[in-house]
Amino acid sequence: MSHVWQVQKFRIREMELSFTQGRWNYERWGGFDPISSANAKPPGVELWAIFDVPQDEIDSTWSNLTHALSGLFCSSINFMESSTAYSSPSWSFLSAPAKFEDLTYSSRLRYGALPREAVCTENLTPWLKLLPCRDKAGLASILDRPSIYGGYYHSQRLHITSAEFGSKAMTMEGTVLQQTLTLVLQPDVQISLNHSGGRLIHPSWSLGSLFGRRVTGPCVLAKSSNVLLELESYLVEELGKLGGEMLTLGNSDGGYESSVFNGVLKLSVVPDEQLKLVKNLDSRNNLQSFSILYKYSVEKYSKLEPLDVGISWKLPVFWRCLEAPFHASRFLMGSGNARGSIAITLRSVSEILQEVPLSNQPDCVMRVVIFQVVPWYIKVYFHTLQIYVDGEPKPVSDVIQKIHVSPSEDRVSPGLMELALAIPCNTESAALTIEFDKGFLHIDEYPPDANQGFDLPSALISFPDLQARYYHVGDETSNGSPLLSKFQENNPVQLYTEVLLVPLATPDFSMPYNVITLTCTVLALYFGSLLNVMRRRIGEEERFLNSKVKKHILNFCSI
Repeated sequence: MSHVWQVQKFRIREMELSFTQGRWNYERWGGFDPISSANAKPPGVELWAIFDVPQDEIDSTWSNLTHALSGLFCSSINFMESSTAYSSPSWSFLSAPAKFEDLTYSSRLRYGALPREAVCTENLTPWLKLLPCRDKAGLASILDRPSIYGGYYHSQRLHITSAEFGSKAMTMEGTVLQQTLTLVLQPDVQISLNHSGGRLIHPSWSLGSLFGRRVTGPCVLAKSSNVLLELESYLVEELGKLGGEMLTLGNSDGGYESSVFNGVLKLSVVPDEQLKLVKNLDSRNNLQSFSILYKYSVEKYSKLEPLDVGISWKLPVFWRCLEAPFHASRFLMGSGNARGSIAITLRSVSEILQEVPLSNQPDCVMRVVIFQVVPWYIKVYFHTLQIYVDGEPKPVSDVIQKIHVSPSEDRVSPGLMELALAIPCNTESAALTIEFDKGFLHIDEYPPDANQGFDLPSALISFPDLQARYYHVGDETSNGSPLLSKFQENNPVQLYTEVLLVPLATPDFSMPYNVITLTCTVLALYFGSLLNVMRRRIGEEERFLNSKVKKHILNFCSI
């Protein structure tokens, strides 16, 4: 397969590539669960890789890898080959947890991003070709292109880990390829149902209504194929407030009443298993909230009896997703095309912080790691760094535990900033500002749409002390699913900020055209007159005029 060939040729220890359209809404879709922590990616293309090659060959290997991936996925990944488009994080990039025994971690890692890269079916088709049955059978057969790209968010992720190179302590053998497709879709709302209380009921949905297709069986090459449906912990709590009663698996009028609470929602298909997952524990490790997970085995279904999982709501229910302890936002300050400031703000979610262990203690400190890359033409002044906690300025030495900066070099390398902050758990808000100057580009360095502005890649904000994972409760034999195993791994809670659009001083690209047009007009008039004078024959013109005058005189005399 192509990915095995690339791992061997470029000696890749670990690599991740993502194509994303849209931005993950952490406030509405959650940020404290394994799905959002591992699969919520920044807009555009993001690529990072760890190599097992000599130090002096890493940059050339990265360049060759970007060209290979660009041809494989029909994208502009080859633009990352330039030293101005990638960086080497030291310790802040927690998305790459793998380390080496005898090689330094930071020197082997390369990271690059293209925030303006458009994502289309040309990128999805090569991704589907890496599947054993492509999109002809199995779960991938329901992927309808218009449904995918018509949603709020779409991200396709490719993660490769190889034990062939690097640490000998790794228990994993061979090469592992993980493909993840994350979608946020809107159910087709045709009729709004009102409840007696005046509130609207959530629209019913199913796989057939979302994608226009149903699962008709597994891929013959797949060892296991399952569909998992989760009822989140806050939804379970809201269902409990409605006075429902816990039920067991069973049929009811051709459908299946949820095993959580009767009379609130209805499942279209009877699940094969029901799992209880604990998302978070209190300071005493007691059960605080749990979610319900329904498991459907695709092997039981076929074209004659397809699988169409869905939910029909009977009562209006409103709940929120489990959010990260802080909401992160980034924006620009200042005006003009000379200088400005970058601000990163953190706004606490008090309800979530109360559920974090030890958060009620007075000496509780929350560690926050910030990873930010800026292009070389954004000249950041790191000495202007200022930090505000609850609106009050704080000395940098009191908040920052660790810092690593790499100033940008004109047309050579981008700027890199890594910060490890320690802020009190009861902090309501925190802000970080840093000033920068805007550089000047050569006229041939501007893109075709230079007046639109230049993109700054998303900043990555991580919380090392918090892990997004599920704790399984019940029968351990249900843990055979690879997806459930991934849910139980420790995933650091991390957030991506917005992509910033920075306007730079842009020349008037119409001036060269105006100058060329005016110059050509003047030259045409000058050389036209010059050639006319040079080629004119004065003697012949005089003889021609004299003969013409004589002819007119003779005609007059004859009259």
